[in-house]
Amino acid sequence: MNKISYFILFLAINFGGLALGSWLMNNGPTSEWYINLNKAPWTPPGWVFGVAWSLIMLCFSWYLAELFSDRKSKFLWTVFAFQVLLNVGWNWVFFNQHYTLLGLVVITALLLLIFYFFITFRSDRLKYAKYLLLPYLIWLCIATSLNAYVVFYN
Repeated sequence: MNKISYFILFLAINFGGLALGSWLMNNGPTSEWYINLNKAPWTPPGWVFGVAWSLIMLCFSWYLAELFSDRKSKFLWTVFAFQVLLNVGWNWVFFNQHYTLLGLVVITALLLLIFYFFITFRSDRLKYAKYLLLPYLIWLCIATSLNAYVVFYN
């Protein structure tokens, strides 16, 4: 499979994951439960989430296309699948089930997994591609802090 084919595949998987996660939210940010939460003062407006996730998934898909063009292994597919599960699962755990502490555990695991991608796969060919993960890492730090605020200040 060439890089363009991988990019298209990962775009489909990643945006499909976002769509599935959105569906699992049970009205998510517009739900009465979420509206009534004591949210962090730095919580961005709702439109920022859509823009951020679109940028993140574009960059992440490009990174994955580079990574999978360079390395092909069952282990790598497994790590990627676990990332999808954590990313989609957080929406269900946090918004649908209202398990804020478990949500914090899930999002922290996701942050650590993306950091694992950043520090582990850095061959010469990938040394610049790893910076495509920075939007994801930055956003996960913000999202983790937002989730932690809900856990500790509600």
